[in-house]
Amino acid sequence: MAVEKWIAIASLGLFVMFVAQMISISVYLVHPAYDIDPSSEMKEFISISIAPALVLAGSSFMLARKYGSRLVGSLIIAGGVVTIVGMSYVSTLIPKIIPAYIVPELTLSPIIFTISSIPVIVIGALLFRLKPVPKRDYFFDR
Repeated sequence: MAVEKWIAIASLGLFVMFVAQMISISVYLVHPAYDIDPSSEMKEFISISIAPALVLAGSSFMLARKYGSRLVGSLIIAGGVVTIVGMSYVSTLIPKIIPAYIVPELTLSPIIFTISSIPVIVIGALLFRLKPVPKRDYFFDR
């Protein structure tokens, strides 16, 4: 596989990891066993998963945009769809969380990352529209 395919796979993995982290922290905060700071946990989850996922999705798009790739486009679209579905589930869990643990990072993250996953889906779909540029044999094109 080419580098952009592996980067797209890593991006999808990080999108899935972010959704899993958000769901796990939200489920935990419904009935916490001990006291935690959800604000710092959210900042940690954003910095180690969703921010690199967005950068990797953009990088794989930039690498594949010259010739288009259905696989890379599908992986990028899947990352955006996973994020939208996961954030909608997290939004349903937020009203069940104990009010002492509701922080702005927890309430705004599903909205922000649902909105930010829409451009991810769009750039993935752009790879389907691109026509492959034929590879040229420069030695014989003289």
